Amino acid sequence: MPRDYPLARTRNIGIIAHIDAGKTTITERILFYTQKIHRMGEVHYGTTTMDWMAQERERGITITAAATSSYWLDHQINIIDTPGHIDFTVEVQRSLRVLDGGIVVLDAVAGVEPQSETVWHQADRFGVPRICFINKMDRPGADFWHAIEMIEKHLGARPVAIQIPIGKEEQFEGVVDLMTGKALVYADEMGTRQEEMELPTGLQEEAARCREIMLEKVAETDDTLAVNFLEGKEISIQEIRRALRQATLESKLVPVLCGSALRNKAIQPILDAVIHYLPSPLDVPPVEGINPESGENETRPVEEEGPFSALAFKIASDPYVGRLVYVRVYSGTLATGSRMLNSTKERKERAGRLLRMHANHREDIQVVYAGDIAAVIGLKHTFTGDTLCDPSAPIILESIKFPEPVISVAIEPRTQADQQKMKETLDRLAEEDPTFQVRVDKDTGQTLISGMGELHLEVLVDRMLREFRVSANVGKPQVSYRETITTPVRTEGRFVRQTGGHGQYGHVWLELEPLTKGEGYIFVDETSNGVIPKEYIPAVDQGVRESMESGVLAGYPVVDVRVRLVDGSFHKEDSSSLSFKIAGSMALRNGVQRANPVLLEPIMKVEVVVPEESVGEVIGDLNSRRAQIEGMEAQDTLQAVRAHAPLAEMFGYATGLRSLTQGRGTFTMEFDYYAEVDAGLS
Repeated sequence: MPRDYPLARTRNIGIIAHIDAGKTTITERILFYTQKIHRMGEVHYGTTTMDWMAQERERGITITAAATSSYWLDHQINIIDTPGHIDFTVEVQRSLRVLDGGIVVLDAVAGVEPQSETVWHQADRFGVPRICFINKMDRPGADFWHAIEMIEKHLGARPVAIQIPIGKEEQFEGVVDLMTGKALVYADEMGTRQEEMELPTGLQEEAARCREIMLEKVAETDDTLAVNFLEGKEISIQEIRRALRQATLESKLVPVLCGSALRNKAIQPILDAVIHYLPSPLDVPPVEGINPESGENETRPVEEEGPFSALAFKIASDPYVGRLVYVRVYSGTLATGSRMLNSTKERKERAGRLLRMHANHREDIQVVYAGDIAAVIGLKHTFTGDTLCDPSAPIILESIKFPEPVISVAIEPRTQADQQKMKETLDRLAEEDPTFQVRVDKDTGQTLISGMGELHLEVLVDRMLREFRVSANVGKPQVSYRETITTPVRTEGRFVRQTGGHGQYGHVWLELEPLTKGEGYIFVDETSNGVIPKEYIPAVDQGVRESMESGVLAGYPVVDVRVRLVDGSFHKEDSSSLSFKIAGSMALRNGVQRANPVLLEPIMKVEVVVPEESVGEVIGDLNSRRAQIEGMEAQDTLQAVRAHAPLAEMFGYATGLRSLTQGRGTFTMEFDYYAEVDAGLS
């Protein structure tokens, strides 16, 4: 069965931005103009297609990344609409891992906001080419050129305007297409009638100047175009588009468009730009992985005839069909009922059903091809980041790394009947979201859930109640502290038990040394001459890891430590993996106690946007919360205060900020790094 659209006419794109920049509104318009839906919903009414969860509709924000497909200019466009709130950054991260291109949406008034920077750098890390859309050109204070300056200044990119606005704020009517030199205006409220007309007299000079700047920037990336440009030759639109497409694919330039999604103006040109400038799966380098049998690097070109390989990037629980695994297929094809290998877990899997998703609606399909994104039902052992492949051609693709949770709360079932249901529900939610963790405190017996922020945990608890019918009591938020060591130390672990017959004997010497922040845990075996048999080395590593889960100061996990196994001894009869695991655990605990351990706390990057008259009070309040003020920047009539502050001091900040600014202040906060707690506070 042939695919509907060839690879060259397929686009896999994500819409990414700061919270409230208009991503979901843009996606809704795209679905309307591509005739995927016949009536536009609105975020503020809770009627959009992509924000289908009850929690999303009530709060007016996107919480989970939703996938859909639409068709434009004889191309298939697979779209993932991602959240903007930092608490749900996992959704952006795993979406960018499997997408080929992105539309970055910026607010024409605020420009580049904190989460805009975060998603931009995430896209940089995955090498995702982007176009920019400056939204809300109809708002008071909208400034197209200031937003472009901020792209250059804050994101370190090279933006190139391929449109300029016609009017601004209430007078915003449409855009000038600098490629064709024509004005695009919208004659009806729905934005369906896009009329191309000659430029207004007052705009001709500015449009000519901006077109010259666009040509110059594009010519700098293409030698042939540069020669023609310098010689003053006429350059065709096709030549400009070809060179700009290549520069976009190589991330040398970022095409910038503008419009107003809420007013239905200038959305169709975004779709044109997706077709013209963003990559098809064929434009992306072949995916790389490791052959688990040989340990050598391999690549998988995007070919339907090649061996099947795919990455599972999202798990979702559907109340009607059960567990869905979203996959991006990189090579080969996958048919309903076919068997495959989960090479990460070394488990065989079978694809029960294949689905093309449209938000929370499903369409059964028989085959998924290279370059496609789909959902699979029937995979029991596959989780986020696992590789699925042809059993005869195994490969393990690069997985997805997620940030550690920074906030925890205790949770307990309200009734005995909820006890077992709560455990099952928490396990299912943790399957879906790798930044949500569940553990039982060994000392208190309490169940602790950890996440990326207060809103993150609030939404998950709400889902427990509504979707899974589990009632639970939730404690106050607690900071997820960490512990680390500050001085190197040599430490011994000796475990000897004699109980009649075979006993237990394990003996190790470890050298512990601190690592720089964020390096985590490194274990190195430096033993020689067989002082410890090789089969017991992994047990020592496991014992150390388990001991690091609970530190010596306050029981928090130990991080940023290099552990070198340098010596030890064994007994031919009494030694076992268990005895060396316990010896490793004992050595680590003894060593940490003598290595001047310290407590680490999460430090958040905070941006507070307030009226000018409130700046002094807000800075004073931040200082009282142990914040370090990094600087200020004017945003029209407002001031943006940037700071770093300990998470422990920022609980309930939203309420405090409202009272300081009469409800006019807003703030964003995201985890940045761990830092040592002041001795006077710990």
